[in-house]
Amino acid sequence: MENNKLLEVKNLKKYFYLRGGFFIQNSSGIIKAVDDVSFSIKKGETFGLVGESGCGKSTTARVILRLISRTSGTVVYNGTDLFGLDNKEMFKVRRDIQIIFQDPYASLSPRMTVGDIISEPLEIHRIGTRSDRIKKAKELLDVVGLIPNI
Repeated sequence: MENNKLLEVKNLKKYFYLRGGFFIQNSSGIIKAVDDVSFSIKKGETFGLVGESGCGKSTTARVILRLISRTSGTVVYNGTDLFGLDNKEMFKVRRDIQIIFQDPYASLSPRMTVGDIISEPLEIHRIGTRSDRIKKAKELLDVVGLIPNI
């Protein structure tokens, strides 16, 4: 992997193997949710994975973060093979790599304030105190031009 690459995904595959059943039309019993996906993201780049509904975007992200297992392929982040990490090391990596889903109704809880939603990842990863997290959320809201009433 080149030094300027932050994330490199090569030949990533995720197949779901089906057991027989009444509604299964695929004679092979395999759903190729992600089939040979490769891309790289350089440091400083913004990357968006787009496609039609059901094409494997969310599955790709879940496999990269090891939330579900891969069928094959490699994922290297900052020079580290993510599939070679134990669960504790992977938890640390998830502080840096996170999924932002396209459906705001599934991603954003109407029971939480925007400040709570912004600070929740910091709480999950035990970053800072509660007052530190509130301060950071206010700063981020201010940066994007929203009134930081938390």
